[in-house]
Amino acid sequence: MNKAKERADVIAAAVADIRSIEKRSGVNRASLARIRERLIRLAARTDLFGVDAYPPPEPGGKARSCLYRISEDADHRFALYANASLGGYGTPVHNHTTWAVIVGVTGEELNRFYDRTPDGEVREKGQAVVRQGSGVSFMPEDLHSIHIDAPLLNFHMYGLGLEQLDQREFYKPEQHAWEVFPAHSDIREARAGVE
Repeated sequence: MNKAKERADVIAAAVADIRSIEKRSGVNRASLARIRERLIRLAARTDLFGVDAYPPPEPGGKARSCLYRISEDADHRFALYANASLGGYGTPVHNHTTWAVIVGVTGEELNRFYDRTPDGEVREKGQAVVRQGSGVSFMPEDLHSIHIDAPLLNFHMYGLGLEQLDQREFYKPEQHAWEVFPAHSDIREARAGVE
């Protein structure tokens, strides 16, 4: 079996298992933990998932990180992305408005977790480093920020594709205000058989 076919097959098997988990158990912290464990098993296949398949942006350019869509259902559910970063990249505090799971393939990504305070500010409540063999999961309203210092590759999976998420909020600390993220549109197509 060639590498591209094997990669497509293991992705399809993982996504089928994840669909089944959500169908059986719904969306809750326990089901997201099972989804995270399934994605960790997929990410362990470093022979299939590396910079040869999902290269980061070119050094010296404006972009520090890029997303590859590696699976998404026709109704835009169960969207799986490979995030390839050069490092030197981060996000503001934000929510997803759908469930989300991030697991490490190579490198490390610091995730900080937050609560929204009664006055609309944010308060950090913990953090975790995502690396090979670990991951984090989020309910739709959960808040986090991402901090990447060095090159990495990881998986991000969402209950609904990023282009459909047009109500995600992010926090602007300098204004003490929340704003809506525009729906993500800079995604490279990397699904087998899709141009």
